[in-house]
Amino acid sequence: MRILVTAGPTREDLDPVRYLSNRSSGRMGYALAAALQRLGHQVVLVSGPVELEPPAGVERVPVWSARDMLAACRERWPDMDGLAAVAAVADYRPAKRARGKLKRAEGEGRSLELVPNPDIVRTLARRKGDRRVLGFALESSRGRAHARRKLVDKHLDWIALNGPEAQGASEATLLLLGADGSERDLGPARKELLARRLAALTFPETNA
Repeated sequence: MRILVTAGPTREDLDPVRYLSNRSSGRMGYALAAALQRLGHQVVLVSGPVELEPPAGVERVPVWSARDMLAACRERWPDMDGLAAVAAVADYRPAKRARGKLKRAEGEGRSLELVPNPDIVRTLARRKGDRRVLGFALESSRGRAHARRKLVDKHLDWIALNGPEAQGASEATLLLLGADGSERDLGPARKELLARRLAALTFPETNA
């Protein structure tokens, strides 16, 4: 199978120097891409800025912002058999990008207008047909209920739920929720092991 994987954070420019982002390291997305490749899948990894080397045999497409990531995914989605949307995409971006560095005015505050970014997994899954889609949800409270709602609203086959403590960490715990009502606890374990378990459950080995 040909699997599209998104990983890492996106960065939303405020001016030529500053940006809005999050603490995602990209480790889970990269580990999942490697696990899928070992299962015999052809993997395309659309990655935000991270300090990781792409897994051997995996094609990496580097991107910067949420809109960059969506454009790269849209271009490749028609040729894919599945999607693992692991990236921590910024929900919002500045309404305007300043042309020059924003200067500090002593004693004065500054307000920032934000506008919503596109929902990448929802956009792609809306036209998935018989393709399979795995999404991720990071929730700090009422996680299971919110993740289950996202699973339905975004037309996903599975959603993997984790918490804020997973950001930048080498270990994590996942709760895998299925569209069929199933639930499976994964972890705590290193992200590489979690990725192998997750890959086997969602996109099994092609030659099995």
